Amino acid sequence: MTSEQVALVQQSFAKVVPISEAAAVMFYDRLFEVAPAVKAMFPADMTEQRKKLLATLAAVVNGLSNLDSILPAASALATRHVAYGAKAEHYPVVGATLLWTLEQGLGEAWTEELAAAWGAAYGTLSTYMISVAYGGREAAE
Repeated sequence: MTSEQVALVQQSFAKVVPISEAAAVMFYDRLFEVAPAVKAMFPADMTEQRKKLLATLAAVVNGLSNLDSILPAASALATRHVAYGAKAEHYPVVGATLLWTLEQGLGEAWTEELAAAWGAAYGTLSTYMISVAYGGREAAE
């Protein structure tokens, strides 16, 4: 990621914060719509899960300018995801759902440049997490 992309992600996330609860609902509704099989990995009451999503996104976005600072947490999260039943092939679906949610939430502020920046951020983190969780074999598939 370039420093310009990091800045774009951080600036745009500041616009998501005021609508974060609605964005989290939208994210999970969309995820369960496009990948209904993953719903079984989540609790019936999604209140805490939505809070965890927002807290994780905030930590990642704030740490993008110093990736080394967030890699230990990303590593732990990747390992937990394996225990929940997540597979490497879920990561692209989650990424597409995240980008869709941001596009919906940001409306006219969503641009191709912003989409590329968020895609780069998610791609960087998800590639790392897949590598930690499943090794190079799964990451390449």
